Amino acid sequence: MTALRADLQAIADMVAPNSTLLDVGCGEGELLAWLQEHKSVSGRGIEISQSGVNRSIAKGLSVIQGDADTDLQYYPDQAYDYAVLGQTLQTLHRPKEVLEQLLRIARHGIVSVPNFGHWSNRLYLMLHGKMPMSKTLSYPWYATPNIHFCTITDFVNLCDELGVTIEKRLYVTDQGHPAAFHKRGLLANLFGKQGIFMIRR
Repeated sequence: MTALRADLQAIADMVAPNSTLLDVGCGEGELLAWLQEHKSVSGRGIEISQSGVNRSIAKGLSVIQGDADTDLQYYPDQAYDYAVLGQTLQTLHRPKEVLEQLLRIARHGIVSVPNFGHWSNRLYLMLHGKMPMSKTLSYPWYATPNIHFCTITDFVNLCDELGVTIEKRLYVTDQGHPAAFHKRGLLANLFGKQGIFMIRR
């Protein structure tokens, strides 16, 4: 099996062996497959893309087609140890409500978000006067699936507003390596390319 993307590996490292997990917006099932093989995790997935569902099923994974904005309400309370939302929150129409559903469904949520406040995005916008494109933000503004542009600070503030406890936090640098910055400060919001958070009620 190929190595996981850096942020997915950071998420995988937060998951306890032999646990249960729902991967919301699981794509082609890379994280689920790795966790099943390396940590004996009993995982399920929900994915809006039919091609993603098909590729996940071809790997022997239990994945259904569904929309996180509308379909999480049908999952029972505390059905999983973990619910994962990897690089998906910013693509949803109702991110606040989905976050609340995540913590209803599972004892722990693990959420990764791209940081639109990263210094390179700020500099690009200042110098060029247009929305940046990069390895992380690889779509032009008119074709991007990202509809809610948030920063690390925005996500932390949303957790505060919802009364959500952040159990662990990790920031991934421009090179894709985990790096420790001040947990709420300017350095995290400037230099963290992505924020990865384990949260609970």
